[in-house]
Amino acid sequence: MLTFFSCMAINRIYADDVPVDKDSIKMKYTAKEVVIESFKQNTNLSVQPISASVLSESIIKENNITNIKEATAFVPNLFMPDYGSKMTSPVYIRGIGSAKNSPSVGLYVDGVPYFDRSTFDINMNDIERIEVLRGPQGTIYGRNTMGGIINVFTKSPLKTAGTNINLSAGNYNSYQTGLSHYGNVANKIGYSLSGNYIHSGGYFRNKTTGMKADPIDALSTRARLSWRVMPRLVMNLVLAYEYSDQDGYPYRVYDKGTGKMNDIDYNARSFYRRNMSTNGLNVEYVTDNFKIGSQTSFQFYDGTQGLDQDFSPIDKYYVDFYQRQQMYSQEFNIKSIREDSKYKWQFGVFGFHQNYFQTNDVDYRTTGSHTLQNVHNPTEGLAVYHQSTYNDILIPGLSASLGIRYDWEKTESSLIQIAKSPNAEPNVKPEEKGKDHFSQITPKGSIQYAFNTDGMAYFSVSKGYKTGGFNSTVTSADTDDDRKYRSFDPEHSWCYELGTKSSLFNNLLYFDIALFYIRWSDQQINQTKASGQGFLLRNAGKSESKGVEISAQVNPFRNFNLQLSYGYTHAKYKDYKENEKINYDGNYLAMVPQNTVALAANYTINTHQAWLDRIVLNGQYTGVGKLYWNDKNDVEQPFYGLFSGKVSFVRKQVSLDLWSKNIGSENYIAYYFTAMGGDFVQKGKPFTCGVNLNFKF
Repeated sequence: MLTFFSCMAINRIYADDVPVDKDSIKMKYTAKEVVIESFKQNTNLSVQPISASVLSESIIKENNITNIKEATAFVPNLFMPDYGSKMTSPVYIRGIGSAKNSPSVGLYVDGVPYFDRSTFDINMNDIERIEVLRGPQGTIYGRNTMGGIINVFTKSPLKTAGTNINLSAGNYNSYQTGLSHYGNVANKIGYSLSGNYIHSGGYFRNKTTGMKADPIDALSTRARLSWRVMPRLVMNLVLAYEYSDQDGYPYRVYDKGTGKMNDIDYNARSFYRRNMSTNGLNVEYVTDNFKIGSQTSFQFYDGTQGLDQDFSPIDKYYVDFYQRQQMYSQEFNIKSIREDSKYKWQFGVFGFHQNYFQTNDVDYRTTGSHTLQNVHNPTEGLAVYHQSTYNDILIPGLSASLGIRYDWEKTESSLIQIAKSPNAEPNVKPEEKGKDHFSQITPKGSIQYAFNTDGMAYFSVSKGYKTGGFNSTVTSADTDDDRKYRSFDPEHSWCYELGTKSSLFNNLLYFDIALFYIRWSDQQINQTKASGQGFLLRNAGKSESKGVEISAQVNPFRNFNLQLSYGYTHAKYKDYKENEKINYDGNYLAMVPQNTVALAANYTINTHQAWLDRIVLNGQYTGVGKLYWNDKNDVEQPFYGLFSGKVSFVRKQVSLDLWSKNIGSENYIAYYFTAMGGDFVQKGKPFTCGVNLNFKF
């Protein structure tokens, strides 16, 4: 299913090595025209047997999407709750996701894989498009893509030229500025440089300190070099760096019996600082029959967290947490490209090494003692994959695809715990080591039929897989019940999907529908440790998710269009017993909205004035819910809806935007968790408004 947001994309999105004359671009409101070129997929997503959404550059701008969490509001059955800082970005698609461990949804930016949840919350400047592929993508993309894939593509200097300046200001002392320049030398070497700075004064005030609890300063830069070495050989180098410093965690004590949220009321500064460098080198060589590609990637990040663990005005517990990752990956891919061939194929091999280190220091301020944990967790893996597609089998329009992937992975864990007390020598406990390896074959098959030039139907079956690992916080000091979960096993799923896509009445109406059913076993569940301090992962028995995704677009007359996107997910545990006394069979999965809905309208008024070319009106409604925040299903967030809007005044290469979000200040819970025996929540962001000024030269 290719959702309506792709329908407003330009009539064709070209490969990186093809220049585009901006003056020749015409808007065409039909998803059938969107053609995506990427490292692994180079065909029109609207005719593939897959449920997918595409957010083009124009959609990102028109809906004032400033971060990847806001983008999720426009994709059916995709949910990213706001954890309170960039340290963790839980992602859920069709009920499959993770709040504490490795993501179950993959993220790729310009072909570079993002493996850790602390890297997902990225800046959205100079983005060309975002693709969201729902359902298991393990055959092509590999590890930990049970829920789906988010592909982000930045602008290419081989098809973009000029200088862009963006300025923004809003309430709550929010400011943003961006500058980018794209150049091209003889259509052989393209280069770009961009920088972006964001400041927010924070939305919520801490009662104890009198200061805002959640201000942020963030800086990001990106450099890109594209070199057409020869007509058939192109190289792309992307270097990106991000720094953010935020006072996050605007958490409140919550009474789940009455639904009352107390004021933010803790004394010690809570913050998260992150440095992240992401780099990728892509090389592609094209022949008349096939294309060979290489993707080399390196990502480094370190993050430092300080957290008032008791969330009270009293000095009880404070946690200093540090994490560092170096991730290297290499992938080679070869695929056929002949459009006149009935048989399409591709082969690939992928390898990676991820080096992860963390230090956790719990400060018991009432006694002056400390508990330190040093964890080292290196992981490496290798995979090979293949996919074949046969077109016009027996009859014209009937096609079938078969894919298979083999993954092998090895992981190690080393934990050293040190206890410090005043006037005493540090107590260093024996190092705890662990080693494990996992392997898995993930097949996928689909069949589709194009019943006319504007419609198709498909059915697919795919296996999902998420690797196992170690609970780095489980030590010899924990209870026997906790220690038996020192490691956890992989989880597996089977997804069945039936869908159709069609355009009617000469593209007046476009709609697509997908039905899905997922069964998975050994689901990795997050639980509070028996001591009440900290979390661990264990495997539940069986779970089930089923639902529907619907998109529609109506273009009743020129310059006006309406779009609707709706997702329904019914996800429950089928076999999950926390212990002998607590049974969650039949409960809904936590953090999975039963409904996601988006309704948007755009209307362009052509003024033909000397000082003003056009006025663009944009209105949006997004809704989420009902969802349960925990496995007990005793804390819920009812369905809520947010209204937003924007008015743009455009004159040639200059535009002025007036925007607002959460009109009406809808009150809702953005995140919930338990800690130290208490319940805590974070409120959703209030009404915000501002102005954007954009220049293009």
